[in-house]
Amino acid sequence: MGAIPAPRDQWYVIHVRSGFENKVRDSMLRRIQTEEMSDYIYAVLVPTERVSEVKNGKKSESDRKFFPGYVIANCNLLDEHNRLVDRTWYFVKETDGVLNFAGTKDHPIPMRQREVDGMLAQVRDKDESVVPKIAFNVGDTVRVADGPFESQTGTIEEIDPERGVLRVSVNIFGRSTPVDLEYWQVEKAEQ
Repeated sequence: MGAIPAPRDQWYVIHVRSGFENKVRDSMLRRIQTEEMSDYIYAVLVPTERVSEVKNGKKSESDRKFFPGYVIANCNLLDEHNRLVDRTWYFVKETDGVLNFAGTKDHPIPMRQREVDGMLAQVRDKDESVVPKIAFNVGDTVRVADGPFESQTGTIEEIDPERGVLRVSVNIFGRSTPVDLEYWQVEKAEQ
């Protein structure tokens, strides 16, 4: 293993009870203030993306976690000699809902810088956009859930992920007609 990253460049993956990611993050952020840990713990993240879906003809958006069951923390956990910084170790381990650090049983391994950069870029990108909850493929049969062609079924001919648009071939007056629809306007047809 190479040199230990500088304190502010150390990022760790923390395994938490599933469904407790936000509670662990919020608890740690509160305790950082009350226990004066801001010199040791710099950021606690639950990376998410906005997803949209249509259910029963209604569009909804929600947050989906990139890493369910994990929290990412930027903290000074290892000193320059690769020894645990006890104050940080116990602070994290004693947080309700925390199971362990990713790594070996008693020695956490910091994320590689390129992994950190990739994750942070992904988080920044996802802040800007909403992705469909369901992945669509060319050839899929979908049902139009919104707009003038509501309740029609059609086949996906093209997908434009940049614009979030599908070209769907819909049968109109006995003729197959291509129609551009946004992801949220369609749902997968029951097979």
